[in-house]
Amino acid sequence: MFRFAHPEYLFLLLIIPVIIGLFIFKVYQKRRKIKQFGNPDLLAELMPNVSYVRPHVKFYMQLFAILLTITVLAQPQFGTKLEKGKRQGIEVMIALDVSNSMMAQDVQPNRLEKAKQVLSKLVDDMTNDKVGLVVFAGDAYTQLPITVDYVSAKMFLAGITPQLVPRQGTAIGSAVDLCIKSFGEKKGETGRAIILITDGENHEDDAVGAAKLALDNGIVVHVIGMGKPDGAPIPVDGTMSFWKDKDGNVVVSKLNEDMCKNIALSGGGVYVRADNTNNAYKVISGELDKVAKSDIKTQSFSEFNEQFQSFALLALLLLVIDSFMFERKNKILSKIRIFDIKEKFITKKN
Repeated sequence: MFRFAHPEYLFLLLIIPVIIGLFIFKVYQKRRKIKQFGNPDLLAELMPNVSYVRPHVKFYMQLFAILLTITVLAQPQFGTKLEKGKRQGIEVMIALDVSNSMMAQDVQPNRLEKAKQVLSKLVDDMTNDKVGLVVFAGDAYTQLPITVDYVSAKMFLAGITPQLVPRQGTAIGSAVDLCIKSFGEKKGETGRAIILITDGENHEDDAVGAAKLALDNGIVVHVIGMGKPDGAPIPVDGTMSFWKDKDGNVVVSKLNEDMCKNIALSGGGVYVRADNTNNAYKVISGELDKVAKSDIKTQSFSEFNEQFQSFALLALLLLVIDSFMFERKNKILSKIRIFDIKEKFITKKN
């Protein structure tokens, strides 16, 4: 397994385009000044020691040395020892509604962003648990298979938008079914739970039946309702207007609490409505703590070999060569005409 011990230093790579841009601007300014003095071809004959290639070679060597130095700072490593272990934890699948109605702003900043904030805190609390992510609207898709990689979980969570699911709708039942399948076959006594986050506007399938099926398989379904019963209009992305129906009336998306409560009841879990406080996070976190924990098999690399040495040596070599290379032609080396010497040697031999 390859990794960077300090990946935050890779953000320094953002300076590379800036350096390239400054170099291009410098070359442009230099050529413009030469043209002000006269014909560049005539001036070139008056400056025989000026090299037009060496400055570019030096620049690319320096640029490559910077790239290697940044890589050294990030500390590349290769995993060499894979250890199998066991953790005491539970398995959790998250089903997140990403339909357009989740963009309503009856909770701040909007339903979807608030849901992502709650989930991010729940993932932060996980240490020995497995977590997976399903997104759904008119269809349901596995965004992240169940894993102990919390960094990836938060990364996928941060990138979720309604555009992830092309067909609009709210297929809660399909999402719960997909979560059940994501757990795989029941093994041991590992506690399993589904956290369903939605505004409850189900128009596609039998969500209550799916929750009952989950409970029959030993999986508890908790529901977080997003929004308010009074509802709110749905903003049109990139505009100041709201979604309207075919008659031109503004569509108001309302939280269907009855649907959410029925799903939670059928799934043996709890229902909580998210608001602008941390109440939903606290309730669900407390419920997850009640789920029975058991041994979860894991695999991880315990030893890593440092690989930065070769990058550092190459960067040092480039800088040493650069220090001995001048932008002007070397007077001594320029007098050596390799082709003239070869021609004289051939003539003498004949």
